[in-house]
Amino acid sequence: MALLFLAQVWNPAALEGETFFYKQQTGDKYRIISRVDEQVYVNRRFSHRSEIVNRIAAEVRAVQDGIAQHEAVFQTAERALGTDTDRSFHWNLEYRSEFGRNPKGYITIDQQYFMPVVRNVPVFPEGDLKPGDTWSAEGAEMHDFRVSFGIAEPYGIPFTAHYTFLGNREWQGRTYPAISVSYRIFAEPGAVSGDTYPTRIMGASDQVVYWDSALSQAAAYQEQFRMVFTLSNGVTIEYRGRAEAEIVESRTMHKERIAEEIADAINRLGIGDVSVRVTDEGIALSLEDIQFQPDSAVLVSKEQHKLDSIGAILMGYPDRDILVGGHTALAGSAAGRMQLSQERASSVADYLIQRQVRSADRVVVRGYGAERPIADNNTDAGRQRNRRVEITLLEN
Repeated sequence: MALLFLAQVWNPAALEGETFFYKQQTGDKYRIISRVDEQVYVNRRFSHRSEIVNRIAAEVRAVQDGIAQHEAVFQTAERALGTDTDRSFHWNLEYRSEFGRNPKGYITIDQQYFMPVVRNVPVFPEGDLKPGDTWSAEGAEMHDFRVSFGIAEPYGIPFTAHYTFLGNREWQGRTYPAISVSYRIFAEPGAVSGDTYPTRIMGASDQVVYWDSALSQAAAYQEQFRMVFTLSNGVTIEYRGRAEAEIVESRTMHKERIAEEIADAINRLGIGDVSVRVTDEGIALSLEDIQFQPDSAVLVSKEQHKLDSIGAILMGYPDRDILVGGHTALAGSAAGRMQLSQERASSVADYLIQRQVRSADRVVVRGYGAERPIADNNTDAGRQRNRRVEITLLEN
């Protein structure tokens, strides 16, 4: 239940009577990183704990009649906590969305889009607000239950959000105007296709939002949440935890120039079997024919030395997150290829994390199997090139 899209105009010198409204201009771009620390309980017994990182990149494509039309990409990655075997976050889902937002914060969006999850939060009333003022407004959560429960469309749960203007609060050493947002949800879905489906959904969210006047955006938010699903088979699943999000600033990525710099560094250091290319996602370093122990994801020692050199290059671009993608040749089963590609990508990602090239929450792992060949799988040379791991410096 992440509060993903926030903007406003704020004059911090005038806490006594302030009018909030959303201000958005064509071409505005912003990135949001949210982190969720979640515990899962099944029938009231602790099951496991996980950490989720959501990356959101949004752009205002047009503003008409005060409504800002957004295009956005939402990416989620997750890792299990409490283990030493897997330090990296594994790619989970990616969503694309288009929506409009008016000056008071209300969203208009087509039914096909699953994101953002929380909609019409925050919204502001007419007139001035002073510290201690309260107001309420209708909002909704939209959930993706396609895989879990076979519900094809975004499943909406309406709620009433209650707001309080808190005045100034501190976040990471800086002082921001802050607003609390609190709401409760309750739904009793009807029977759907499939053997198991939710018969009751209850939840609670309590948030504090910190505003940044220079960005005309929320600088960050904190949330405590709880969601309880009662299923048709009698099982109860509960999710509880906390979340934080912040706006992340990054400079424009000059892909061609950076790709040339990285290629020059690879040649200068004499790193073999590594090519560099510009992609839609950023800049990909392809480690072709990377060597692992037979039928495993354990790197051979010479590849560790290669990764040390590559890691030193990557540290020259510290403001960019990293995607580590595993690829295989066309051999064996599709499921086996996918698993092996993910395990090998994880091995490379974990090595980079151990060497402190990036922190774990800034590295995402994804296995592609044989879905993205770069050479002919009918030749030995082609299969050798396709067995690769790619490290991508991400633009967003």
